[in-house]
Amino acid sequence: MSEQSLAAVVEETETQIALASLKSEGVYDDSRHIAAFEDGTVSIPITEPPQQTAVLEVVEQRGEQRLQTLADHLRKRGWNESEIDDAPGSWAVIGSVILVDLADVPRPGEVGKALLAMHGHADTVLAREGISGQHREPSVDVVAGVGDTETVHREHGTTYALDLAEVMFSPGNKAERAHMGEVVTDGERVLDMFAGIGYFTLPMARGGAQVTAVEHNPTSFQYLVENVVNNGVQAAVETYRADCRDVVARGVEKANSQFVFERVVMGYYDAYEYLDSGLTALESGGTVHMHAATPEAAIPDRPVDRLHTAAKRTDRQVEDYALREIKGYSEGVSHVVVDAVVA
Repeated sequence: MSEQSLAAVVEETETQIALASLKSEGVYDDSRHIAAFEDGTVSIPITEPPQQTAVLEVVEQRGEQRLQTLADHLRKRGWNESEIDDAPGSWAVIGSVILVDLADVPRPGEVGKALLAMHGHADTVLAREGISGQHREPSVDVVAGVGDTETVHREHGTTYALDLAEVMFSPGNKAERAHMGEVVTDGERVLDMFAGIGYFTLPMARGGAQVTAVEHNPTSFQYLVENVVNNGVQAAVETYRADCRDVVARGVEKANSQFVFERVVMGYYDAYEYLDSGLTALESGGTVHMHAATPEAAIPDRPVDRLHTAAKRTDRQVEDYALREIKGYSEGVSHVVVDAVVA
């Protein structure tokens, strides 16, 4: 059997679990594509037989070799080069769901089917149409597959259950989620003011921090609680469904020493509007992480000036800071984070 063409066969329902295990073993071959078959099985390309992952069998790569690019798939469907030029250049696979921007794309249903052919473990393709409202609720449209928008996504050892039609998930923040799990120290007290489904709370708790997680959106909060349990960090996370400003105010009113934190995370693009509460909850010498969507021409001045202004307003002082650009937010606008030590 040629090791270059080996594949592990698993039940389709076990694809995500098997894929995560094969990656952990270091035997997943990401140079080839996963293939799905009519008998309800999936073949996952591997470099050598797995020793720790339960599979049905190890075989030579079954069936037709999967096409390597979306353009290849679309050509096979009869698309001309002009149409292919309008096809999406990127997309995100979140658990069993493919999330893609399809604005002005011809025949989006065919693009969806092509993406499913490329990602055999996925079963639904969603067209991303924007985020709106105080709770940053997504607008999506099912363009291919079974239409199941609820999924489980795994990255860097953290598990996120979510419904992509109900709550937002930013694939571009993957490195930042991992980063927050690495910067915390064991036992560190952290306030996550906009916890969502646990984007930063979960990796920080898994990294040893004691996290107070606040989320106002009831649907996101439901998934937050579920994800805390699924990741086994119940002892490290205290959850509140409330406005984060109210939670801080109640802590101050009760002179609760537990509401003075060594680190405050503000993972919301308009976080500057909540800086007074965030700095009130931060102990002297603590660190605040303020996210912002900022025009490139206003970097670094606008977010940094907003932090200094809030510090002065709350009788605090910014001792040191660093600004990091996370990703593009929109044309001419970047997602940035200001990491600041505040006295």
